[in-house]
Amino acid sequence: MVLAVVLQLTAFSGNPTEDEFAALEAGLSSPSATATPSAQPTNGPDIPAADTAAGKVFTGEMTLNGNALGVEIDGTKAPQAAAVLKALSDGGSYNGSACHRLTTGETFSLLQCGGASASADPDYTWGPLENTPADNTYPAGTIAVARSGDNAYGNGKQFFIVYKDTVIPADSAGGYTVVGKVTSGLETVTNIASAGITPGSNATDGAPAQPVTIDSFSLK
Repeated sequence: MVLAVVLQLTAFSGNPTEDEFAALEAGLSSPSATATPSAQPTNGPDIPAADTAAGKVFTGEMTLNGNALGVEIDGTKAPQAAAVLKALSDGGSYNGSACHRLTTGETFSLLQCGGASASADPDYTWGPLENTPADNTYPAGTIAVARSGDNAYGNGKQFFIVYKDTVIPADSAGGYTVVGKVTSGLETVTNIASAGITPGSNATDGAPAQPVTIDSFSLK
C-alpha cells in the first residue's frame, strides 16, 4: 500500500527521494511539501481537438522490442486523450521511444512508455481528466495517461500499460485517464516485467532490466 501511495504522489513523473519515502512510511504526505500548482484549464495550439476523436474507437498495433500488442483506443469515453494518442502515433512521435519505468508490486504492476525518462515535455500538456475509475482500480490490459501530480491538465505524451490488476489512489486532481486497452499480446509486457528492475533501482519501481523500445505504434 505504501508503494501505491508513493506512485500516486510522484504521479509517474519520477521516483521519490529517500526523505519522501521515509515520510510516507511515517504517515506523512511529504516533508515540508508545498502543493503542486495546477496549470490553467486550457490546451495549447499543438494539442488536437477532442472532437477529432469523439465518438470513435481506434484499433491498431503497438510493437515493443519486436513483439506486437493489439490495442484499442476509445474516443467515446476519453475523446481528448484518444485525439492526443492518435495524433502522436500518426506523427511517429512514439516510434523509437522508450518504456522507461516498470513497477512490479503485487497490486501495482505497470509499464510506463512514451519517453526516454520520467521527465515530461513542458510544452505538451493538456487536460481534462477523462474516464477515471471511481474505485481507483485499473484492470490488467488498461492503457492510461501518465500525468504530473495534483494537476488535471498535467497530462502529456506518456502513458502506462497495466499488466496485472492495479490500484492507484487518486490525488487532489483525481485519477488517471483510461484511454484504451490491450486486446492481444499482453504477455509481452508480463515477460518484460518477469525480467525485473535494473539493479540499483527501487526493488519494485525503476527502469526495466530488459530495455524496452516502442518500435512502432499505429492506429486506424
